[in-house]
Amino acid sequence: MGRGCGAENGGKRKRKDRDLDELKKEVALDDHKVSLDDLGKCYGVDLARGLTNARAVEILARDGPNALTPPPTTPEWVKFCRQLFGGFSILLWIGAILCFLAFSIQCTMLSSSLYLGVVLAAVVIITGCFSYFQEAKSSRIMDSFKKMVPQQAMVIREGEKMQINAELVVQGDLVEIKGGDRIPADLRVISSSGCKVDNSSLTGESEPQTRSPEFTHDNPLETRNICFFSTNCVEGTARGIVIATGDRTVMGRIATLASELEVRRTPINIEIEHFIHIITGVAVFLGVSFFVLSLILGYTWLEAVIFLIGIIVANVPEGLLATVTVCLTLTAKRMAKKNCLVKNLEAVETLGSTSTICSDKTGTLTQNRMTVAHMWFDNQIHEADTTEDQTGLGFDKSSATWSALSRVAALCNRADFKAGQEHLPVPMRDTAGDASESALLKCIEVCCGSVRDMRTRNPKVAEIPFNSTNKYQLSIHEVEDNPSGHILVMKGAPERILDRCSTIMIHGQEQPLDENWRDAFQNAYMELGGLGERVLGFCHLNLSSTQYPRGFTFDCDDMNFPTEQLCFLGLISMIDPPRAAVPDAVGKCRSAGIKVIMVTGDHPITAKAIAKGVGIISEGNETVEDIAERLNIPLSQVNPRDAKACVVHGSDLKDMSSEYLDDLLRNHTEIVFARTSPQQKLIIVEGCQRQGAIVAVTGDGVNDSPALKKADIGVAMGIAGSDVSKQAADMILLDDNFASIVTGVEEGRLIFDNLKKSIAYTLTSNIPEISPFLLFIIASVPLPLGTVTILCIDLGTDMVPAISLAYETAESDIMKRQPRNPKTDKLVNERLISMAYGQIGMIQALAGFFTYFVILAENGFLPKSLVGIRINWDDRRVNDLEDSYGQQWTYEQRKIVEFTCHTAFFVSIVVVQWADLIICKTRRNSLFQQGMKILIFGLFVETALAAFLSYCPGMDIALRMYPLRILWWFCAFPYSLLIFVYDEIRKLILRRSPGGKHLLKRKQD
Repeated sequence: MGRGCGAENGGKRKRKDRDLDELKKEVALDDHKVSLDDLGKCYGVDLARGLTNARAVEILARDGPNALTPPPTTPEWVKFCRQLFGGFSILLWIGAILCFLAFSIQCTMLSSSLYLGVVLAAVVIITGCFSYFQEAKSSRIMDSFKKMVPQQAMVIREGEKMQINAELVVQGDLVEIKGGDRIPADLRVISSSGCKVDNSSLTGESEPQTRSPEFTHDNPLETRNICFFSTNCVEGTARGIVIATGDRTVMGRIATLASELEVRRTPINIEIEHFIHIITGVAVFLGVSFFVLSLILGYTWLEAVIFLIGIIVANVPEGLLATVTVCLTLTAKRMAKKNCLVKNLEAVETLGSTSTICSDKTGTLTQNRMTVAHMWFDNQIHEADTTEDQTGLGFDKSSATWSALSRVAALCNRADFKAGQEHLPVPMRDTAGDASESALLKCIEVCCGSVRDMRTRNPKVAEIPFNSTNKYQLSIHEVEDNPSGHILVMKGAPERILDRCSTIMIHGQEQPLDENWRDAFQNAYMELGGLGERVLGFCHLNLSSTQYPRGFTFDCDDMNFPTEQLCFLGLISMIDPPRAAVPDAVGKCRSAGIKVIMVTGDHPITAKAIAKGVGIISEGNETVEDIAERLNIPLSQVNPRDAKACVVHGSDLKDMSSEYLDDLLRNHTEIVFARTSPQQKLIIVEGCQRQGAIVAVTGDGVNDSPALKKADIGVAMGIAGSDVSKQAADMILLDDNFASIVTGVEEGRLIFDNLKKSIAYTLTSNIPEISPFLLFIIASVPLPLGTVTILCIDLGTDMVPAISLAYETAESDIMKRQPRNPKTDKLVNERLISMAYGQIGMIQALAGFFTYFVILAENGFLPKSLVGIRINWDDRRVNDLEDSYGQQWTYEQRKIVEFTCHTAFFVSIVVVQWADLIICKTRRNSLFQQGMKILIFGLFVETALAAFLSYCPGMDIALRMYPLRILWWFCAFPYSLLIFVYDEIRKLILRRSPGGKHLLKRKQD
């Protein structure tokens, strides 16, 4: 931000990258430090009368409206074209154009070229549209920010109050806010009355923050005299001077940062592109090689083009991208049932590749409800039940001191339950009131019964609300056990409460508050505070019924009642407790090789306590501070490398170089970042990514949106999350529970494993699809398999079995493996290619050729007579071609036999793909150990479709596919059995002798 008094915040925007670097820096603001007189001079404003109308118009013309600038967006037609002309699509477009070109030159001879061109173009367009609609979830982050902008603002200009459109508010304006208003710009508070604002969207702090004219902290995000644009005023009133508008506000900077950040490509996107490059390279190499070879062998250039089209179509698995998209969609639906809503399909796999999770604390690791954790009374710390379902152990409630303490906690409390929730368990009920008072209300309701009844029996007659000066809250009640008396009850900051007391209640008896009791109090206070809990002190005083009879008018301004010499009752401490499932989830992450880092805006002590509670800092691992305390030495004498865990304060991170941060992230296994700003969360994510990590980030506030957008996968909270965080994220946790992320990681790893199986299955049929063209060109035999038949395999029979592999269940070690290394563990690697192309594919090709030669031999053409026959075979003018037995064949008769061979070759591929589907099911286990289940459906659909294409009337005209004799189906059976037996032996060797990897390579490794 880099502005201070008198800073001009207009001017042109810098270049985008330089601008982003500027936005990533901490808020550099000093308007909260200057005196009010200097502030007025800086902005040329009268602190009582505000700006003049003329001056406001000038500033509006200079700075522009108080609005957020929308980022440039990619037009939808450009996104659509990317889907239509990217990856495999460009190869198929080339094939289609070549088909149309061939048809246009010799339309009478090559009408099939037109047909094939139309089919190829249709495949590309349908696949492109499918992918476009799946991915057309354009980022609407800025729209969500706009919803946060207030519509109207109350300003004072020339001494008169006026309601104006919030966009017309300018720097230097005098603005008035009240409870319920949304802050229209960044304000420096000049006067206030009981003003509290909700900064949770910006800082993550759930407690309303007091606003007053006093400068209380160097950090502008923590000082009390600044109100931030788009946060809410929850109570009280205040006046302030506008110090920034629109994009120049703190929230505006976050909005710009979140919407302009470059998003990294997803791991699965990189993998698919790598796969496309491999297949495209093979297709182009083979296509061009055989195009040149065919010209050398004396074919015409038109024939060579037809060969080129055939090889491209055979090489490209046209249905594979649709298969991948369907598999990801199925997994996304499965994850939605487990409370993980995936917005971006590719994010499904990204979560499985995750190696670092940067998790927010409040609401993700914790329950997002302040809960009473401990009480100190009768000189003993008692533990309360903080479990979500109230199944934990209770404490002894028989003490008279507890009765007095619980009464004060119930009466000196402004929180109340919302109506109509009597059927819900007490901890789950919604309350009206701040988080701490709501925690006390629920605790007393559970322990002592109805608080409402207790308040009815002890009606309130006077009250002094909590304020930041006194740091206590006081109320006076007519007391039920004394018909003519009153009781004064007070709660607040423990040290302030103790200072007002002269006695302490122990086992129901008042005792003088001497030094021993003060020491006991101090020890308890330090112990509870050290647990990261928010501690409150409680006291009471029975007022004299003669001096303060019923009907007495208590004056809360002049205080005609005592507030000293009270009786101290005890301490109650509260914490937002960890969710029950989180420690187990963190443990699973650790065994899966995933590093969990806590990034929170909360206090370091609280953050550390929760981190230890959920296992992010594991038992026995110490921070630098722990080592210093244990050895009783200064911090400077501790070697940071000796500490496996560390807690980093935001103020330290602010001055940290990127090299030091990288070193810290590399050398500490357990890290907590506390009191972090939105920019720092982003810097932490970028630091992890520099280490080569795939980073998942969880968050719920507006302050998390830049980090959510920058992460490889952003995970927003469905219940507590702001609209902005949900738009910036790739995935939404519907139950706000960290444990759901672990489920997502498992599903992500499973889909990667299953996609490898699907791709291995699909690629295997490429060899029996390519090899007929190679034999056709080299040996000049009749074409064994046509391009249309290849499309029937790739877009027909192979699709359902490939998708059925997405339903495979996880292997037992899936969450014990280290995260995959994106640089070495590829979706398609040399082993998979060698197995699919070099081993199984070759056996499949043999099956197809065997069937092809059998059919031609049965029709009189023995294999030795086929070599070199192609020119006469394809010549329309030759109607007397002799076979091996001297029979003559017309052109039409020959073509029927050729298309029958195409159909038989197609059916042979289907039969051997049965075995391929079965062997792709597992990496190491035998089929007899694993079972079949869903694959049976895939096998049935594949076979039924092949039979339909072969025997359906009209297919001979539509697809040139002819009915087969039943015996011809069995030609490929021995080869299918060979594939199955070969792979079972391979897996047996792998299981018994892992060294067998050197002899027979694993297909899916």
